[in-house]
Amino acid sequence: MYDKKTLLLAQVFITFMMAASMSGIMSLLVLGPTAQWLHAWPGQFAMAWPIAFVLTLFVSRLGFGLAVRICGRKSIAGK
Repeated sequence: MYDKKTLLLAQVFITFMMAASMSGIMSLLVLGPTAQWLHAWPGQFAMAWPIAFVLTLFVSRLGFGLAVRICGRKSIAGK
């Protein structure tokens, strides 16, 4: 598998991309493609990213555990 430093850095990148895309998409659906949306999106992202990061510290372990139970450890490790 990966070392802890690599997994932590991957969580930073993944949560950054997910928070940016989800906050952008969801606020776009509510506000439409307007100047108000462009103004609101950075604030929504700034709130979403730390929340997403903290949640992944707990949820990723559960997700990997469920995947291992369903697929087995060998398929998760890519062997």
